[in-house]
Formats: sequence, C-alpha cells, structure tokens
Amino acid sequence: MIKLFSSAFKDGQRIPNKYSHRLANVNPTLNIIDTPEGTNSLVIIVHDPDAPIGDYTHWIVWNIEPSCAEIEEKFKPKKAIVGVNDFGNNKWYGPAPPSGTHRYIFELFALDKELSLSNEASNSELRVAMDGHVIDSTTLIGLYSA
Repeated sequence: MIKLFSSAFKDGQRIPNKYSHRLANVNPTLNIIDTPEGTNSLVIIVHDPDAPIGDYTHWIVWNIEPSCAEIEEKFKPKKAIVGVNDFGNNKWYGPAPPSGTHRYIFELFALDKELSLSNEASNSELRVAMDGHVIDSTTLIGLYSA
C-alpha cells in the first residue's frame, strides 16, 4: 500500500509557518514509499475542506514519475505538470486560513497511466481524468491556524 509522509510535519499535526502563504510559501518535503507495481504516474492534490467558501484547492500536480520517492521543498517538476489551483495560478499556495484551524489534506494517487491534460486543468478536471485509473491512494493531513 502506498504511503505519504513529510519530514516537515506528522499526520494530524501542525504545518510549520514556513510553508504558509504568509511566509516562504513553499511546499513541504513529501516522501513516498511502497508505490505499487503497475504505477505509471503519481498525482498530488492538496486541498482545504474547511475553507469558508467550500473545499479549496491549494496545489495539484500530476504525471509525477512513479519512481519518485521525494518531492522536495520548492518542487520544480521536470516532467510533471502543475495545474491551476483555486487561487488561479500554477503553483503551491500555502495555508492561509482567515480564522480558526483548517485541515490541509495531501492526497497521493498512484495511476496506471500518465494523463493528457494541459497545465490549465483544474482539480475537478484532474479528478475526471483520473477516474478508473487509480491503483492506490493515501492521504496525509496537516493542520494550520490563522
């Protein structure tokens, strides 16, 4: 079973300020282990289900090499594609809740194929393209307070 963890924070714990939109605004390091056989690409979706206007996408990346064991801080993909987040740009947008504590869900998917999507694709378009191609998935949850 595929696993996702971070050296920056533990599952269910606070995401350090460094990764917030208000400070360095860089993605945390993510580590991937036990990628299943038959995986042809990986997908990362980071979203905030506690946003006042509903579930809000902070980062989507697809066509990550299946051999990838670490997504480094300040990730600049060579082959992978960064799609459009709900802030309207193609990059990591760190936590920045207006109030209270929010959950930031890091979803990792192992797919049986690469996806043919332009970097203009949104989270919903990505999920439609993934339908029927997910071999395995997992989540990592970080918390952040205003």
